[in-house]
Amino acid sequence: MKGRVALVTGGGRGIGRAIAVRLAREGAKVAISYRSNDAAAQETRKLVREAGAECEAIKSDVAEAADVEALVKGVGEAFGPVEILVNNAGTTRDNILMRMKDVEFDEVLATNLKGTYLCTRAVMRGMVRARWGRIVNISSVVGLLGNAGQANYAASKAGIIGFTKSTAREVANRGITANVVAPGYVETELTGGLPGSVKEQILGQVPASRFGEPEEIAEAVAFLAGDCAAYITGQTIAVDGGMVMQ
Repeated sequence: MKGRVALVTGGGRGIGRAIAVRLAREGAKVAISYRSNDAAAQETRKLVREAGAECEAIKSDVAEAADVEALVKGVGEAFGPVEILVNNAGTTRDNILMRMKDVEFDEVLATNLKGTYLCTRAVMRGMVRARWGRIVNISSVVGLLGNAGQANYAASKAGIIGFTKSTAREVANRGITANVVAPGYVETELTGGLPGSVKEQILGQVPASRFGEPEEIAEAVAFLAGDCAAYITGQTIAVDGGMVMQ
């Protein structure tokens, strides 16, 4: 993907950072979006540049249409039209359903699902015009299995899968693919803070008996974003150590 223009939302840290660096190693020009953590975003920018690629970090809330339009315009001005879109930005507001507040449900759906829709819509015209594009949306095994205390998150991640399939059907004859990567439990700041007993419980559900690494998610994204995956579209790949077997 040398010279291709890639946008990774939520690229400031964790899985998003690993994806940005991996695409950079493939030769893409990489733009990342982030919502609040300036220091983390600049660290990702530094790592991408060390990997040999140009990089721009743009502050943006993917849940806001005006922000997304400005984001895509900014990437276009820096590098050209977005050719590879990785919708990775996400958030959680965990609570059991009986206690869940409307704002907790709405915020998660707005960032995770509406954000995916807004970013995809914003880059679609350019991809159709070029008759080439790669869209990789980051869901979760929670979107496939459900999880107690995460009805909002599970709904958003399951929605991403349905959204991606519909998108794939609309643009498959234009040289554009749309696929989903559904990570399992991955070593990030979030899982790093879990109590040992909770980690043991989670690992009991994972045949591989370990958490994944952000770089392992990035490998799947890089494959789907490249020319080798041109005949793969509308698919969900679970990178989860065997938690979900279909």
